[in-house]
Amino acid sequence: MFQLGDLPSVIRAKARNSPSQQKRHEVQRVASAIEPNAGHDYMVFDFHERVSGLSSLYVSRAIANSMGTPVADYVIDADLVSRLLSDQHPDLAHLPLQAVDAGWDNAMFRLGDQLAVRLPRRAAVARLIIHEQQWLPELSKRLSLPVPAPYRIGRPGLGYPCSWSVTSWLSGLPADLRAPDASQAASLGRFLRSLHLPAPAEAPPNPVRGVPLAQRAAVVEARMQRLAGRSALITEPIMRLWKKALSSPVDRAPTWLHGDLHPRNVLVQDGAITGVIDWGDLTAGDCATDLASLWMLFTEAAAQQEALAAYGNPSEATVHRAIGWAIVFAVMLLDTGIDDNPRNAAIGERILRFLTKRC
Repeated sequence: MFQLGDLPSVIRAKARNSPSQQKRHEVQRVASAIEPNAGHDYMVFDFHERVSGLSSLYVSRAIANSMGTPVADYVIDADLVSRLLSDQHPDLAHLPLQAVDAGWDNAMFRLGDQLAVRLPRRAAVARLIIHEQQWLPELSKRLSLPVPAPYRIGRPGLGYPCSWSVTSWLSGLPADLRAPDASQAASLGRFLRSLHLPAPAEAPPNPVRGVPLAQRAAVVEARMQRLAGRSALITEPIMRLWKKALSSPVDRAPTWLHGDLHPRNVLVQDGAITGVIDWGDLTAGDCATDLASLWMLFTEAAAQQEALAAYGNPSEATVHRAIGWAIVFAVMLLDTGIDDNPRNAAIGERILRFLTKRC
């Protein structure tokens, strides 16, 4: 049975933030005011390239220190979710409710056996769930793996200011906790092929996903410099792979992207990939952003080649860019997780160690 104490403290008690959390929250708030489209904490680092004056000072301070897990803006507990369901979807309100997880952007509850409830926990990312609501129902029809398309849509109410979703519940554990079998590589390749089709002009923009890697270089390399003083993971092989990725041209037209296809967003059960979750970053751009998942989920070269063959044998330049994007994700996860999120840090470390051995 769910207990309020089961929720992470960052969700339970915004009012009890530590001074360091309050400082981090202020940086995030200022950054959100500078760039309303910023969906994630790591986007704060990009603002330094585009702002000046007093706001830039705040952002420079953010760059100077890894900020860790973003602080929640809203207290989200089972009582609130139950009341929202009773108010807007009363036919679902009788189902058992259990807190499951709280990531950077959303709090997640399981609703009965077959449904889940996702609610934004930060103002800066509230629009991302609207992207899912708008685009996933149509996209899901052509995808070769299950995705949590919205089943019901919730609106702001009862003092909670964001849209929220009731989605299907997908079985499995995140791939960082239960790795997929190498035999699943072709399945992932086919999934990416089914996703990476031309997107309409109205596809959600995303300033940090699907863009040329050169646009990410200053931020990623600042993270690398910071990590070099705290770990031995920014190796010469990593830097060679990174430079090769930067020099590889984008040679494909933009396609639909998941945008955040790291191991926590891929579900696995009994070795099989059972679903792909967390579509808030979906956008149009360089397919290499998603192809990076092949180097984050599989450590066997044969599995990666099998996935690439199932995808359609992308160009050598695309493969180099995909490895570059794997480095982007690894560095981001390690840098933001090293202080207060050991699970994210472990993912980043594993990716960097694998790529170092590969080179």
